[in-house]
Amino acid sequence: MRIGRKIWQNECGGTVAGLTSWNTGENFASLGIGHFIWYPAGARGPFEESFPEFVRYVAQRGAKLPELLLAGRNEVCPWQSRAEFLTAESGAKMKTLRLFLVDTIDLQADFLVNRMRAALPKMLAAASPAERGKVAQQFNRLVSSAPGCYALIDYVNFKGEGVLPSERYHDRGWGLLQVLEEMSGPGDAKAAVNEFADATTRVLRARVENAPRERNEARWLPGWLNRIASYRH
Repeated sequence: MRIGRKIWQNECGGTVAGLTSWNTGENFASLGIGHFIWYPAGARGPFEESFPEFVRYVAQRGAKLPELLLAGRNEVCPWQSRAEFLTAESGAKMKTLRLFLVDTIDLQADFLVNRMRAALPKMLAAASPAERGKVAQQFNRLVSSAPGCYALIDYVNFKGEGVLPSERYHDRGWGLLQVLEEMSGPGDAKAAVNEFADATTRVLRARVENAPRERNEARWLPGWLNRIASYRH
């Protein structure tokens, strides 16, 4: 729950209103403390969709789903555009969705922890044979401490595992795999967290440099770097 609250602060400013958002320039809603992606019907993009998976997870854990998420309705976002989403912000559906998200904060945090646990085998399968030993070593350095666990959980939620070919600009990814490949040191857990923060900074700066100009990703970099700074503390 401590990690969940920190991620809620990172993604939503710790506010209830921030649990339901749709960022300018995106074609998907971002929901919950982890800003889980939810695409409307017919829309797809390079980023992995996670909200339907989260809904299935909490249903398996016994959470009561609101009507708008029952019977497979969680597979597509009911709002087709950001304009439509913002118009509905004070409507009954949105209020119900927000209440569901408030009531499942603990399960959202648990979902994020499980995603981090599942990340290592995915990354090892995607990494080159020459890099697999290093990736496992750096992951284990981080997971050995609470600050390292927070950094791993937050970053894999924030920028993904780095295993999808679609999540690349000029064939260079920005996920957890690419950050671990950027690391090289031994050293204790504290040194690992600081090295991880340095590596994420380099990887995210490279993403901004390689991004299509029309996405104007430089506008997000200061916020990303502030988030990375929280790993050091």
